[in-house]
Amino acid sequence: MSYLGRRGALAPVNSADIPDNSITSAKIVDGAVAVADLGPNSVDSSELVDGSIDTSHIGDDQVTGAKIENNPTIAGNLTVSGDLVPATPLSHRNHLINGDFQVAQRATSFTNGGVGGVTTNNDDEYTLDRWYILSDTDDVIDVTQSSTAPTNQKYSIALDVEKANKKFGIAQIIENKNCVGLIGNNVTFSFQAKVSATTKLDNVKAGIIAWSSTADAVTSDVVSAWGIEGTNPTLASNLTFENTPANLSVTTSWATYSVSANIDTGSTTNVIVFIWSDVTDTTAGDFLYITDCQLERGSNVTPFERRNYVDELEMCQRYSFMWHAGSYFMGTANGTTQWAGSMRVRNMHHAPAFYTHSGGSWAWRAYQPAAGSFVTSTATPSSTTLYREGFVYFTVASFGTVSNDSMLMLRFFTSDILMVAEL
Repeated sequence: MSYLGRRGALAPVNSADIPDNSITSAKIVDGAVAVADLGPNSVDSSELVDGSIDTSHIGDDQVTGAKIENNPTIAGNLTVSGDLVPATPLSHRNHLINGDFQVAQRATSFTNGGVGGVTTNNDDEYTLDRWYILSDTDDVIDVTQSSTAPTNQKYSIALDVEKANKKFGIAQIIENKNCVGLIGNNVTFSFQAKVSATTKLDNVKAGIIAWSSTADAVTSDVVSAWGIEGTNPTLASNLTFENTPANLSVTTSWATYSVSANIDTGSTTNVIVFIWSDVTDTTAGDFLYITDCQLERGSNVTPFERRNYVDELEMCQRYSFMWHAGSYFMGTANGTTQWAGSMRVRNMHHAPAFYTHSGGSWAWRAYQPAAGSFVTSTATPSSTTLYREGFVYFTVASFGTVSNDSMLMLRFFTSDILMVAEL
């Protein structure tokens, strides 16, 4: 019962009893509603008027990383008044060189019958700068710098099957000095790829390999045994897959593929990346195209870091350097039949080996100022020494009798010279 002048108990009020938009922020006293008064998930962004909450409404340190969803997108500009400290570098992320295959000092095509050490397509031979072939016997694939590339890009490396039913791939060894930040950390290897048809090239894999022996003395032919189809290759001694390679299911359209691993093999000194076709039922004329190869610290794929051509070329020239026919070098007579010369190069990794680009005979010509005459030699340069200043010192023998002039002009005049200091 109720008494005169006294109301009965009031029923609780819930949101269904309040018309939409009948309570505005102007009707709520500041501080009257605390976080404790709101049920979990009772207010979402659809119930907040745009611009109704700014930084003045949020206490210091009230929003933590745990309250921000993963990978948020910010539509407008973001201004940071303090320091931005990224978990991974914003630049110089890519530890690979020539990942988009734009540098091709040796040649743009590598086929059977090419010059050994320069333009051949054999197993364990370098092709486009910094990348070399791994294949089950020689002449399994032809390699070209191809204009078949993703939209708005220039090049890919094209691997054209020449010898059917053999596994094949490409690899790059990273110099020990450039492995800082990789060894002992999570890394991600990403690249774009496509195949000409999936009827045969239907099992492409990628591996991140650790070398755990003397720094930069890597066994470049990393495969000891290729194995049967679908079975990962057995690696040579002191080499370990850091990931578990699996079929990436590459299609006939360009797409990005990636693998991640922790470089945790003890005593690791170098890292190698390896992409290969794990199929033993291939057809001649099938193509595997690859570009935008990137190895970076962390477990996420970031956009490919594209460097300008000059920077990429200079990095490549640490490992191979081309002198063109007709170049002159300063030299001196070193005994009665041998001349010594020097050439200015990039700071190469080690004293290089010399190759004639055409594969023909060596043809040196030196001028003796005192005698006013030329002498010639067809000898291969030897005794190369690399100096920190970027000079390579070499000797050329078999000139016949030469006068002991103090300064002589030494010229190689029939072909380009390729100096190789690859890992």
